Amino acid sequence: MGENNRQLPNQRGYFGEFGGKFVPETLMPALGELEQAYLSARADPAFERRFEQLCRHYVGRPTPLYPAEQLSAEMGGAVILLKREDLAHTGAHKINNALGQGLLAKRMGKTRIIAETGAGQHGVATATVCAMLSLKCIIYMGEDDIKRQSPNVFRMKLLGAEVRSVESGSRTLKDAINEAIRDWVTNVETTYYLFGTVAGPHPYPMIVRDFQSVIGREAKAQIRAMYNRLPDYLVACVGGGSNAMGLFSPFYNNKEVKFIGVEAAGAGLKSGRHAASLSAGRSGVLHGTRSYLLQDSSGQIVETHSIAPGLDYPGVGPEHSYYKDTGRASYVAVTDVEALEGFRLLCHTEGIIPALESAHAIYYGARLAAGLTRDQLVVVNLSGRGDKDLAIVVETMGMEL
Repeated sequence: MGENNRQLPNQRGYFGEFGGKFVPETLMPALGELEQAYLSARADPAFERRFEQLCRHYVGRPTPLYPAEQLSAEMGGAVILLKREDLAHTGAHKINNALGQGLLAKRMGKTRIIAETGAGQHGVATATVCAMLSLKCIIYMGEDDIKRQSPNVFRMKLLGAEVRSVESGSRTLKDAINEAIRDWVTNVETTYYLFGTVAGPHPYPMIVRDFQSVIGREAKAQIRAMYNRLPDYLVACVGGGSNAMGLFSPFYNNKEVKFIGVEAAGAGLKSGRHAASLSAGRSGVLHGTRSYLLQDSSGQIVETHSIAPGLDYPGVGPEHSYYKDTGRASYVAVTDVEALEGFRLLCHTEGIIPALESAHAIYYGARLAAGLTRDQLVVVNLSGRGDKDLAIVVETMGMEL
């Protein structure tokens, strides 16, 4: 899968002190089987060719790197370029990983696919790939997210997937993952768990990063072709962190390129109602991996809040935690109100309706650019389109359709 920071994770699945496999014994053989199957596929030119062919002819890659001239002029500083993952098939970056893992599941002879979803984009991407590959598909989704993201629920069902509502806990992404893991433990022989982000037990953070790194590899080639240089900054939203890691990873060894991950500050970091694990969390174990988490003084996971369902998660991928501790990336947090301003700003300046997750990165990237000079370049990953979020925006802004 091309140019990546392949020295990480180590053989035990750790990025520094983060990562690992904290799972029931029944899943250890399945994770070992998955790792061996992935390493075999990664070394197989035929597998890589198939993935690249489908990326081009099915997903619609490469996605454009678009100079946002009006947005740049509005901010009056650096040139802002948008990596247009919203133009990929299904409307977000999630299809890259779903396609890669779908092909891997097929290679392993697994016929039943399960997945979790928050904003619904990973669920839609998984259902899409399963339909194309003739695989049975079951999607776990929190009850609250089903209500917030009903258009994506309809899409998953139209694509032939079974959507299972999760009514426990906070009824959001964390609980959907819990239920998917329970299913996997019960049906491990026949089932492939198509995990959606760079979190979870090893080897998932590595697998998802590698399939998503197509974003950064394209962006690197595109900006060199356009400007004969690399960007000064890369900016992307971070929930679990797959779109950000997909953009960052191919630039890992280019130390002059600064990475900025944008988390969800929700109602504000001091309010306690947010989802900013890297900005306000501490190290702990969740969903099979050690990373930064939002937890109380007793180590219990706390409920999170974000207007963007895809960022509404109390943890983050272990490689992001490693980037934070080593200083390779900086992480900031943007509130719901600020994200809505980023949403409005991109709509009005460029005629592009972003996902609310992406709007966090748009807001911060635009403000960052305003303080830079005109000869500097800021790449913002536009990880998804916003049609799924229109009902949330209408309700929050008090608009009438």
